[in-house]
Amino acid sequence: MKMRIEAIQIAEAFNMKKFRAEFRTEVFSGSTSEAFYVFPEHDRFLYLFDYGVVVFANYDAVAKSEFLNFLKPYALNPVFLDLTEEYQIETDAGYPKTMVKNDRVVVPKTDADTLRIVMLNTGQSVALEYYEKLTDELITSSKHYILELERRGKLNISKKELLKYIGKVLNVKNSIVDNLYILDDPNLVWDNEELNLLNKNLKANFDIIPRFKDLDYRLQIVEDNLTLFTDVLNVRESARLEWIIIILIAFEIVLTLFSH
Repeated sequence: MKMRIEAIQIAEAFNMKKFRAEFRTEVFSGSTSEAFYVFPEHDRFLYLFDYGVVVFANYDAVAKSEFLNFLKPYALNPVFLDLTEEYQIETDAGYPKTMVKNDRVVVPKTDADTLRIVMLNTGQSVALEYYEKLTDELITSSKHYILELERRGKLNISKKELLKYIGKVLNVKNSIVDNLYILDDPNLVWDNEELNLLNKNLKANFDIIPRFKDLDYRLQIVEDNLTLFTDVLNVRESARLEWIIIILIAFEIVLTLFSH
């Protein structure tokens, strides 16, 4: 038996408190930052994360569309980048142990905890893809200014534009820092060797740790560029201020000469 899993980046964040209060289904497990639901009557599973990702398991197109419409009021700053990650969980009693492959995981039996681990890692992967795209945009923007420095020897950017760019960088950085827990191992793997191994193998399959390290490295490059841009702007502003002072002094001298 195969079950399709799909993770979607819907928004920058979800209002989890409001959602859990108004979604008329008891949460199977979760916290203030995530909620995992089991629907045995439909053999469906749902996982929601406060960093704007929802993960479906065994949902058809109609059921998925209905829930996404319900979810809209709880989405903060919707994302329109078509970011999805698909995976499968295959149940085969002939397998003596769990096998993690590129496009699916094969397990001897499927239960809610196993589904939760698979859905968690699929959700983490699509969240990292979202942050990777944001970081790519920041690096592309900074390259434009760096090329301008190389070709013209000066930076054609206003103080307001630079401050807006700094704000965008800090917003991305803070968002990633706030969601560092996406790399944490869930509590249910601590006392279960099989789930712990499954979690580690899935993290390796989705390259979760290397991708996060690369993300952190690229953000550091952007921050270094910001420091450079700020220094250039400060020099430009200082030079402008010096010229204003020189002009004022010259004007005062001229007035003094004419008055005498």
